[in-house]
Amino acid sequence: MGAPNQAKNQGKNQLPLSTVQYLTFLTAGEEYAISIVKVSEIVEYEAVTTVPNTPPWIRGVTNLRGRVVPVVDLAVKFGLPASRISKFTCIIITEVMFQNEKLTMGVLADSVSQVIDLSADEIEETPPFGTRVKTEYLLGMGALGKKFCLILDIDKVLSADELLAVTDSVADGSHSNNAPTKAKHFETGA
Repeated sequence: MGAPNQAKNQGKNQLPLSTVQYLTFLTAGEEYAISIVKVSEIVEYEAVTTVPNTPPWIRGVTNLRGRVVPVVDLAVKFGLPASRISKFTCIIITEVMFQNEKLTMGVLADSVSQVIDLSADEIEETPPFGTRVKTEYLLGMGALGKKFCLILDIDKVLSADELLAVTDSVADGSHSNNAPTKAKHFETGA
């Protein structure tokens, strides 16, 4: 008999026992999160080849086991100075939906933090002020102790028009670097 009362106390937006895993990472001093189901792997930052005529937030392309993968610098995308490369810099390989197809994109991260579990009641709505990121790019804000991480809707961050620009540019420049690169792989728990 305690279950109905317990369900009422859980909040109207929460599904019982429903949690989602997110990968958190740092970019330009802010902590962001992407749903772990969108992350296929994390690779060490090594060789990124600049492709002419791409938007400024496209750092270039990397060779992922023979596949050309565009690498996005979220700092530039969000109107901040370009990310500096350090020994902790890595590329988060994501799968985004574009015209009902999965596309592989890399997201440049200053460092990867952790995988966290968040339930619906632990995710706050995004305030209409105070973030460097367009609110339509955000699914919400996840509590990390006293701080919050910004939960990205990666499909919207890498929107259709921008993906067209990237895929067209990559298709034009994909033959510029066919040399294989070594990639150090990290487990994401996915």
